[in-house]
Amino acid sequence: MIQPKAGDRVSEYVLQELLGTGSFGQVWKAAHHIWKDTLVAVKIPTDSQYVRNLQREGLTIHGLRHPNIVRALGLDPYADLPYLIMEYVDGLSLRQLIERHTTGLPILAAQRITCGILVALEHAHGHGVIHRDIKPENILVARAAVAPTEEIRVEDVKVTDFGLGYAGQLTTASILQSGSLLSEDGRSISGTLAYMAPEQRDGSEADQRSDLYSVGIVLFEMICGERPSGSDLPSHVRKGLPSWVDAVYSRLYTRRDRRLPTATEALRMIEATAVPPRIAPALPKPASSGLHPAPPGRRRCPSCQHVLEHGDNFCIMCGMQVVDQPRRCRECGGYPSVEDRFCVFCGAVLPAEGG
Repeated sequence: MIQPKAGDRVSEYVLQELLGTGSFGQVWKAAHHIWKDTLVAVKIPTDSQYVRNLQREGLTIHGLRHPNIVRALGLDPYADLPYLIMEYVDGLSLRQLIERHTTGLPILAAQRITCGILVALEHAHGHGVIHRDIKPENILVARAAVAPTEEIRVEDVKVTDFGLGYAGQLTTASILQSGSLLSEDGRSISGTLAYMAPEQRDGSEADQRSDLYSVGIVLFEMICGERPSGSDLPSHVRKGLPSWVDAVYSRLYTRRDRRLPTATEALRMIEATAVPPRIAPALPKPASSGLHPAPPGRRRCPSCQHVLEHGDNFCIMCGMQVVDQPRRCRECGGYPSVEDRFCVFCGAVLPAEGG
């Protein structure tokens, strides 16, 4: 096949800079031939056997319109130089971010990146697409090259490389042949096998939980600067972590039958366990608030005046903690209701109130 080079034109775009290469081919930064400030990323297979993979990836991401998933802008697997044109993300890969923070990313940044990945997977899974290759190389973070890491937002996170995201069984060999990127100097930055769920390595069918297992490994690596080893929890490696980190990680990096079933449930668990403790101040009721009194046996949030349900630990509208000592699950750190006998997050048996 034709080998691309800087200055070549692909569709409406001119190749500028090689971003990465692998067994599948190359990824280039390119600019529109007239609108020079319009940048894209172009994936070009350099071996004919990967043209079908390129076509499959283009079709997959074209059907996934979501701000946390890199968009497909153009596709022609039959051109002299087959190509997939994608949204260009001006930032860093999560791999590059982790290498900049060898002892772990700031906790809030890791939380937001995790949520960004989960939101993307929630959308993909809802459309029947399992990614199958979640790892730091396939997570892009916009603005990360110029903005402080602490200012990373959920919307800055972009999941890419859906080349394996299709229905059907994949072998370990086919995943290794998917073409994990190499750095420009040829140094491998892949490690695909290290992020695969056990069922994938065994050749069994992958499902939503397989992607979540990979997210657990990525979470550990973001927090600790290294991949998990044995039964260590993140708090065993990095002290002073908030309780949500171990709680969420232990429900992702585990046997398939014990994993959280969906990305939605993982997001809910983070939202429930990562709420910062904020004791509501005793605010005087406004003289003329115009609010009707709360129903008998109920009360209003002192911050936003939303009517609280019996047993609420936090206001569902503004997040304000509305009890002095919220009830917490000893197993996962979640916040069950005072009436719950079992934790809604992990299923653990809860002691009676006061026990």
